[in-house]
Order: sequence, then C-alpha cells, then structure tokens
Amino acid sequence: MDLLALADFNLVARHGGFGRASRAADRPKATLSRRVAELESSLNLRLFERGGRLLKLTQEGRALYERTEALLTELAETATSISSGGDTPRGHLRISAPLLFSQTAMGELAAKFALMYPEVSLEVSTDDRMVDMVEEGYDLVIRVNPDHHESLIGRIFLHDRLVAVASPGLPMPRGDSIAPAVMRSKRPPNTAWDLITPTGLARINANPVLSLSSLIMIRSAVRTGIGAAQLPLSLVMGDLQAGTLVQWGEVQAPGIELWALYPSRRLLSARVSAFLEFLKASFPTGAPEELAAYIKG
Repeated sequence: MDLLALADFNLVARHGGFGRASRAADRPKATLSRRVAELESSLNLRLFERGGRLLKLTQEGRALYERTEALLTELAETATSISSGGDTPRGHLRISAPLLFSQTAMGELAAKFALMYPEVSLEVSTDDRMVDMVEEGYDLVIRVNPDHHESLIGRIFLHDRLVAVASPGLPMPRGDSIAPAVMRSKRPPNTAWDLITPTGLARINANPVLSLSSLIMIRSAVRTGIGAAQLPLSLVMGDLQAGTLVQWGEVQAPGIELWALYPSRRLLSARVSAFLEFLKASFPTGAPEELAAYIKG
C-alpha cells in the first residue's frame, strides 16, 4: 500500500472533501483526487461516495480511516521527534473523564499539566459513559471500575472506598429502626446497607427520602441533616475532619478504582505517556487522601 496515497486519503477524509483538504494543506485538488483514486484502485474498494456537494465515506472507507489515522499521526510525530532530536510531548491530547473526578480534581490537574507541557493542546470532556475512543477521537479515558475491554489497556492510579456518612445530629439507627437516606438514583424503600464499624458488622435499614444525580449534591444535602448517604471517602474526608459529617461505617462493597485507559493497538504517543506519568506523580500512592487534597468546599 502506498503510504503517501493513504496519507492523502486521510487528509481528505479528515476535512470532509477534496476542496477543503486542498485549501488546508495547500495541495492541488486534482493531485489529491488522483491519489485517492489510485488508492481505491490498488485496494479494489470504493472509499468515498461521490455525488452532490458532499463527500461521504463508504463503510470500507470509514473502517480504513479509523484504523489508519492514529497510526499515521504517530508516524508523523515520531519522525518530527527524531528530526528535532528529542521526544518532547506536543500536539493535541483529548481526554474523557468522569463527572465527579472532573468536578473535584481535573481542572487543577489539567492546568498543571498544561503549564508543564506548553506544546500540548489539552482538551478534557466530562462523561460517565464508556466512550468509543477510536470513533470519538479520544487519546485517553479515565473511568471508575471499568468493564474489561479487549481493545483497551490501562493503569490504576487511584483507589477509594465507600463510607456511610451523616450529619452529627442524625443518630445511627439501632435494631429495626429505619434511617432516612439520600440516594443517587431512585431505590426501593427499605434498602439495606451492610457496614463495617469499629464494633463489627452492622446492617442499616435505609429509606430514600431524596434522589439526586450528583454526588456533590448528595454531600451538600447530607450536611443539612436530611439523611445519610453512601459516598466516596475522598469526597467527605474534609467534612469528617471538620466534624460537619460523621462516619457510620465503611460500606461492604467492592473498592473504587480509577483507571487511565488507552487503545492497546496504537503506538503510545509521547503526550499520552507524559500524562500517564503526570497522573502517577500526582497520586504516588493512589490513596483516597491524595484525591481529597484536590477537593475544596
């Protein structure tokens, strides 16, 4: 396969047309058209649907673009790095991070990284769903307890755990008493919480009195005394130290792990490697206390 023709195909696909690609790269439109036609002939495939004013990738063209764009970018960056005599991170770095981590830590982390690597253009989007990294153009995603995905590899950089907390004025129920609770989503009445307390295991019967979509909102609500809640230790550590909240116990549940994930089939770029090392340096032990240090208010 002609790599130059493949690069021209990617250029046209990226800009959505021969005219736009020609203007962006200052290349003759006729040359781009000829090179793409030669690539289609060599592959015996039609890569673009031609007609009207719009140029649309065929299914085969879309697959070729998705699988080769990142590789060509890495090749270009490698060549640039070698020719400049170093491996300084540069270029665009697009990251997806979950809502709570973004609200509490990502702004400060992103600013520090940008100051450290001024040649990297950093873009961070907030999303709790598992994005399609190739289709949506992400270089790295941060997720909480992600499901296994064969096309992704990653590193755990933070550990946390759930604790049951309440306002000091709300006593922990005993026996069959029911505690009012603030939940993240609508739950059936009389939900049972299994807790590890200093005196042993305890089961709390919790009745939802309020349903909120954000853990930050839940923390604010619990501070008023309306009910108890299960929240990450890092989020409430400051309240526990200040006495505005008290801990009833640690929730018997799998631990919380924050992962940095990236596609295993791509060469790892200098900018992604730099961000992974930056996360490791920012959270050297990965303990909840290190994340709590970023949480204000």
